[in-house]
Amino acid sequence: MIASRFDTERLALLPLRVEYAEEMAKVLATPELYTFTGDAPPTAEELAGRYERQLAGPARQDEYWLNWVISSLQDAALVGYVQATVSGSEAEIAWVVGTTWQGRGYAKEAAIGLVNWLRAQGVERIIAHVHPDHTASAAVATAAGLSRTDHLDDGEHLWQL
Repeated sequence: MIASRFDTERLALLPLRVEYAEEMAKVLATPELYTFTGDAPPTAEELAGRYERQLAGPARQDEYWLNWVISSLQDAALVGYVQATVSGSEAEIAWVVGTTWQGRGYAKEAAIGLVNWLRAQGVERIIAHVHPDHTASAAVATAAGLSRTDHLDDGEHLWQL
C-alpha cells in the first residue's frame, strides 16, 4: 500500500516528502500542540530525520506507514499532517493541525478524507487513540465516524470504526 495524493473540498493531502520538513517545522512550532503528548516542537532537522525514517517504512513486511501533509487548496500552505499505520485490514490513524489553522474544520475534513481513502483501499477496521481531555481530537474522531471505547491504552481512549 502506498500513500497517494487525494483531495477533499478544501484540502490536498500530499504524500510525505523530506522536503516538507522546513515548512512543517514552522507549522508544528507552537508548544500548545504538545499539551496532551508531552512532546516538544521539532526542529526542521529533526523532522527531516523523522520523515526519512517514516519513508523508509517499518521492518515488518505486513505493515505500512502512510503519511501525508495537509495543504490548503486556497493558498497551498501546509497546515498539518495525517498518518496511518496499516497492518492487514486494520489502520491506526492520527492527525495534527498547526495552531494557526485550528478552528477551521481542517482536522475533521482531513480525518474524514483519510478514513474514506483507507476504506477505498480495503481497510476494514480503523482505530485512533485520543487523550480523555482532548475534546477537539474527540470531536475529530467522532466526525470521522469513530466511536470511543472504554479501553485505555497509555492514558488514551481507544476509538474505533
